[in-house]
Amino acid sequence: MTMNFLKNNLWLIGGIALGAIGGFLYWNFIGCDSGSCAITSNPYNSTIYGSVMGGLVFSMFKKEKKKELDQE
Repeated sequence: MTMNFLKNNLWLIGGIALGAIGGFLYWNFIGCDSGSCAITSNPYNSTIYGSVMGGLVFSMFKKEKKKELDQE
């Protein structure tokens, strides 16, 4: 069951992982020093935001299985 879940959601899991890394790197190198930025002033917020955005973008590439209509 676990392997089937991983196989079916590979794009989503990869997008979340890459988004989290990207969000953390954005905070680390660009970030907001003043603390007034809601997302980029905190590494946790930036990482979570990046993982959500990565998951959303990469989930667009998942191919849906077409359901065939049974014709009688």
